[in-house]
Amino acid sequence: MQDIAVGLMTAEDRRARRRRLQLIALGLLLVFGCLLSAGIGAVSVSPGQVLAILMAHLAGADAGIEYGRREEIVLLAIRLPRLVLGVIVGAALGVAGAVLQGLFRNPLADPALIGVSSGAAVGAVLIIVLGAPLAAVLPDLLSAYLIPVAAFLGGLLVTGLVYGLAQRQSGTDVAILLLAGIAMNAVAAAIVGVMIFLSDDQQLRDLNFWLLGSLAGATWEKAMIALPIIAVAVAALLSLHRFLNAMLLGEEAAQYLGLPVETAKRFCVLFVALATGGAVAMTGVVAFVGLVVPHMVRMVIGPDHRLLLPASCLGGGLVVILADLLARTIAVPSDLPLGIVMSLTGGPFFIWLLVRRRGITSWGS
Repeated sequence: MQDIAVGLMTAEDRRARRRRLQLIALGLLLVFGCLLSAGIGAVSVSPGQVLAILMAHLAGADAGIEYGRREEIVLLAIRLPRLVLGVIVGAALGVAGAVLQGLFRNPLADPALIGVSSGAAVGAVLIIVLGAPLAAVLPDLLSAYLIPVAAFLGGLLVTGLVYGLAQRQSGTDVAILLLAGIAMNAVAAAIVGVMIFLSDDQQLRDLNFWLLGSLAGATWEKAMIALPIIAVAVAALLSLHRFLNAMLLGEEAAQYLGLPVETAKRFCVLFVALATGGAVAMTGVVAFVGLVVPHMVRMVIGPDHRLLLPASCLGGGLVVILADLLARTIAVPSDLPLGIVMSLTGGPFFIWLLVRRRGITSWGS
């Protein structure tokens, strides 16, 4: 019996080691994707030049690799801000999707289900179409961030309404939460439709660009604004691994283990809204990242949220920067909206996921 126990422990250790190696490999893939994205474009910058420029600016060191002023400006002023913002946004959407899928015990869950994305869209659209008088009286610095702030507040407001509707004396009703999210998404879509109807040509172009999502407007300022907000939200969501692992067994089992289920649910929804609202406020609506990435990671690494949550962060960043690379190179000199690329790739994956889930009756089957 002791030999069998030792054998089982050894097998479990091997599985844990393999999953940790998979997490490390995913991190290395993200680094490789960043180097690839930083170098490819209308102006080619080799990986060696990328490292040389970064070493020169961060450490004052000379790597002995030649590069021109043009490569330096393109990398530091255009591609790196876009790359950093893409990784931040992808990490936020990836971990938010993983947390919601664990909370609902359903791989089809997505941050858009609870109304964060649609609420953020309404906030931004209202400012684009009706916010000119407000922007005129604000200082230039504040008016420049009026749309992201409105989007962020819109996402939090709609999430708060959805969560309030789902409250019962016995706690949060997850089914009502999802249904309320669907209803709020419909209302938000109607409001966006009215604003599109009222918009002029310039506003319509701005609306389409924002609603389809893009990293084209990325700057160091935007990245630095997004970083602290999203970092706090992501750190909070990563701390939920124990609760989400217990939720795999059901709410009753989690309560039996002594976990504060209702408090943890509120914590989940709040920080998912914070992460997703911050991401959408910076780049517009980017679909399918929170749905596709956690499910793909779960198929490789498994359902243990201790590894699944950080892996979803890394995978989300990787998927977004690769999709953005495709978006800005597939139709040069035009810049295809990131949301279109994600929908063209995520939509077929979602259909495949639905077909694969047909006939499966239990989570984790």
